[in-house]
Amino acid sequence: MKNSVSTFREAKSNGTKLTMLTAYDYSMAKLIDNCGVNAILVGDSLGMVSLGYKDTLSVTMEDMIHHTKAVARGAESSLVVADMPFMSYQTSVYDAVKNAGRLIQEGGAAVVKLEGGATVIEQIKAIVNAQIPVMGHLGLTPQSVNMFGGFKVQGKDEEAAKKLIEDALKVEKAGAFAIVLECIPYKLAEIITEKLSIPTIGIGAGPHCDGQVLVYQDALNMFSDFKPKFVKTFSNVGDVINAGIKQYIDEVQNGSFPTYEYGFNISDDIIDKLY
Repeated sequence: MKNSVSTFREAKSNGTKLTMLTAYDYSMAKLIDNCGVNAILVGDSLGMVSLGYKDTLSVTMEDMIHHTKAVARGAESSLVVADMPFMSYQTSVYDAVKNAGRLIQEGGAAVVKLEGGATVIEQIKAIVNAQIPVMGHLGLTPQSVNMFGGFKVQGKDEEAAKKLIEDALKVEKAGAFAIVLECIPYKLAEIITEKLSIPTIGIGAGPHCDGQVLVYQDALNMFSDFKPKFVKTFSNVGDVINAGIKQYIDEVQNGSFPTYEYGFNISDDIIDKLY
């Protein structure tokens, strides 16, 4: 059964926890989709984990459309959520609607996600009025990393915590069907989750959110150089890949691969005629 915005509403109502993982290409989207995850996020995190950028700020609309297309082809039942990249919606309401429409029409996404609270309320309203579902994103919003002075936990003092609650309520009122809460104290996330009638999806926001999202490379431990505190390792896929590649190199170099069983035969009579 295809997941939809209604799936998220129903989950909030009946207390079913929602699951979301990132994917950036067809193969991974197909694997994740087959496992039964509720939603696949084509995050602008692709800039860091797929394209090698130091942050998400260099990701373009063309990058997002390209990767969203691939994911949409592999996701049969998961809801495909596409991030709106930096400067695709901050410049004007018109740009926000136009670029959201491109992610749906050209990219094949079902939903767009954008970062921010009070400052993007008009953009959220306009996108929703264009019949495009919007997922909000509050807390540590990576596109604001330069304003935050780095990737830091948000909402730790009274003023910041109150603003996050207010922003969440405003984003809900503007028409968002769900909100990602990233890197905020879990007690604050619990308060926000209780106050909202739409589901919250946590990443580094504790167990009280209505669902969770992780970058799949983090969850599967594909890279060993950096691991966020909020990430649990569910499988050491990086080690498996490294071992497999090293074995391939060894076997090619020592001549044990390929053997004749991996090749194709031809009649000796034909071979004789070639000399």
